[in-house]
Amino acid sequence: MEECFQTAKQECGLDDYQVRRYPGWHRHMTLAMAAHVCLTVLRARQLDTDKAETDPPRSSTSASPEYDG
Repeated sequence: MEECFQTAKQECGLDDYQVRRYPGWHRHMTLAMAAHVCLTVLRARQLDTDKAETDPPRSSTSASPEYDG
């Protein structure tokens, strides 16, 4: 959890707002966390794509024979 907050602070400016009033702080936190979620989803999709490109293609038949009972 702490690693998640550190990443959000560094990449999304979570700790860059000088608090003056609650509504402004709330808007800033909401946008920063939304940006963090977006970056996390994009990073996960990129990792899945990279993994799919490096994995060998699967054959259409199963490696183990099917049991007919």
